[in-house]
Amino acid sequence: MKSEWLPANLLANDVVFITGAGSGINQGIAQMLAGHGAKVVMVGRRQEKLDETCKLIQDAGGEALGISADVRSLEAMTEAAEKGKAAFGEYTIIVAGAAGNFMAPVANISSNGFSSVVDIDLKGTFHTFKACSGFMAKSNVRGLAITAPQSQMAMPMQAHVCAAKAGVDMLVKTLSLEWASLGFRVNALSPGFVEGTVGGDVVSAGQGEHIKKLLPLKRFATVQEMAQMALLMVSPLTAYLTGQIIGLDGGISLLGPAGMMGGAHG
Repeated sequence: MKSEWLPANLLANDVVFITGAGSGINQGIAQMLAGHGAKVVMVGRRQEKLDETCKLIQDAGGEALGISADVRSLEAMTEAAEKGKAAFGEYTIIVAGAAGNFMAPVANISSNGFSSVVDIDLKGTFHTFKACSGFMAKSNVRGLAITAPQSQMAMPMQAHVCAAKAGVDMLVKTLSLEWASLGFRVNALSPGFVEGTVGGDVVSAGQGEHIKKLLPLKRFATVQEMAQMALLMVSPLTAYLTGQIIGLDGGISLLGPAGMMGGAHG
């Protein structure tokens, strides 16, 4: 998967560590970064999905390694990061993308259900950056977390996601301050509704056409568009960008909480 609007091999000297790369947005990002020359270490729950992504990248001439690991475990993530570093070298790009979601009102969310989303989204993001911290290059490291509009706008049926993603945003901002002295930068990409992804399907809950009518651009995003923005955010073209939450959401964030209610059903 190559972008036509940036030069080829833009990331030729980069090594990427990315979570959640077996499907959806993160699979697209892995392909995009590999298509621009980066060597990609991918982590996810299911090895067979990672193997499928590896084949896509390798068939296109890229280099990739898939490692099954649970983002909820720092030990497992550290082991995966060490294996990837041994294969390709020190990391220059870290993408924390693993996420979980389901629709439920607060009254129906169990403690375990709430914790499962926090553990995958928030702790998983922390574990991704923490696990890689001992295997990073000494300069020009770029971090990217995948957040969501729910981090800044309340959405019924999504209290667990709103809380977890709000934490992701503040983690990104804090890391950007702590790592700035090292010459590292950290940002977050906030997708809205993305066509054909598990997250998008869950939140739209079969109401896709209705939600599209509410969106300023009247359509969902594509995985390709998300991958292109991720490429831009970790590329040399945005070398002065850090601590920012970039919304690629078709304008839904302009509508405020009322706009988010378009995807709240149950």
